Amino acid sequence: MNNFKAIDQETIKELNQKKIIQMLYRKNQLTKQVIAQNLKISIPTVISNVRELIERGFLDEIGVAESSGGRKPVIVRFLPDARYSFGVLITKEQVRIILTNLKFDIMAEKIFDITDEVNKFNDIIAEVRKEIDNIISANNIPRDKILGVGFSLPGTVNEEKLLLKNAPNLKLKDICFKEFEQDFQIPIFIENEANAAAYAEAFINFNYIKNSLVFISITEGIGTGIIISDNVYRGYNKRAGEFGHMTIVKDGKQCNCGRKGCWELYASRKALIDEYRKTFNIKDKTLKDFLEMTKIDSRAKEILNNYLEFLAEGIRNIILILDPQCIIIEGELSNYKNLIEDDLKNKIFQENNFYDEKECKVLFSNLEGNASIFGAAFLPMKKLFFLDEKVI
Repeated sequence: MNNFKAIDQETIKELNQKKIIQMLYRKNQLTKQVIAQNLKISIPTVISNVRELIERGFLDEIGVAESSGGRKPVIVRFLPDARYSFGVLITKEQVRIILTNLKFDIMAEKIFDITDEVNKFNDIIAEVRKEIDNIISANNIPRDKILGVGFSLPGTVNEEKLLLKNAPNLKLKDICFKEFEQDFQIPIFIENEANAAAYAEAFINFNYIKNSLVFISITEGIGTGIIISDNVYRGYNKRAGEFGHMTIVKDGKQCNCGRKGCWELYASRKALIDEYRKTFNIKDKTLKDFLEMTKIDSRAKEILNNYLEFLAEGIRNIILILDPQCIIIEGELSNYKNLIEDDLKNKIFQENNFYDEKECKVLFSNLEGNASIFGAAFLPMKKLFFLDEKVI
C-alpha cells in the first residue's frame, strides 16, 4: 500500500508562488493569463499569489498587453533587485567575494590574497566579514534584503551542520561555520565548490541537460559535482564526486589526501603549470604563456598532449561509472577551449564498445569562471526558488 503524504493548502500556495517566481525569472515579464496557461493553474490563483509576491517586493505590474477581446491583460515583471546574496569562493591562494542580485548580476566584488599575515582560517573569515560589511555599507543595502552568504569550499562538507569536514589542499579539517554565524548577522550556507558550480550550471544555464549532469572544476585540484534528476547528489556520507582523488596512476605521485596517483595530480591546472615550469626551467609563466607556446614548440605540444590524455582518462572513467548525458568543464582552461576542445573530445571518445559522442555531451562552461562563486551566491536563494533542497 502506498503511503502518500497529504499536501496542505499552505504548501500548495508556497509551491505555486515558487513556480511563478521561477517562470518570471526565466521570462522577465508575462501576463497573468500566460502564467496561468503555462503553469496550468487558475487565473484567480495566479492573481492572489501575484498580489502577495508584489507585496513582498519580488514582482510588480508594468502595464497591460494588447487584448484579443475583453479586458486587457496585466503584465507582471520580475524584480532582480528585490533581494541580494553574497558568494564567497575560498581557494588555496585567494578569496573572492561577490554581491549579486537575483539575476546574478555582480553588484560588488572584492578579492584578497591569502598571505602569511592572513593565513589562519579564523583570520580569513574575519577578513571576509569585514569586506562584506564594507560592501553592504558602500551600497547602502538594508540587511533584511540580503538572503545570506554562501561559501564555496574545496573539500567535503556537511551543509546541514555547516561543517567543512576535510579540505586537503587547504590543510583544514572539521571547521564549523556555526561559530561564525553571530559575527556575520546574516544566514551562512556552505557547499563543496564543485557542487556549488553544478547548482549554478543547472539553474542559471537552464537550457543545459539537467537530469544527468557532471560538472568538473579544474583549478589547483579537480572537483566534480553530480546532478541526477535535477538534484545534486552528495552520497550517503556527503562526499560523492571526489573523482579528483581516484587513482589514475598506480603508486604515482603523493597527494595531500594521503593517497598516491590521484587524478588531480596529473590533470589539474596546477599539474599542467608545474610540468611546464619544470620542463622549461621557469618560475613565473602562466597558463596563457604555456598555451601560446604550444603553437610553436614541440616540447610544449607534448606536455599538453600528455595532460589531455590524463584529463580524458578521468573523464572516460566518469562516463563509465555514471553514464551522464552531459559533462561540463570549468576553470581557466575553459578560456582556451578553441585550442584544446577537439583534441580532448577525440581522446575521450576514442573507439570503444560502451559509449560515443552522441550519448554524452562534453561542454565547456560559459559562465566565464564564475560557476563556483555563482553557485555559492545561489545557496541562500534556493528557498526562494525551490520548495525542497534539491539534494539526494
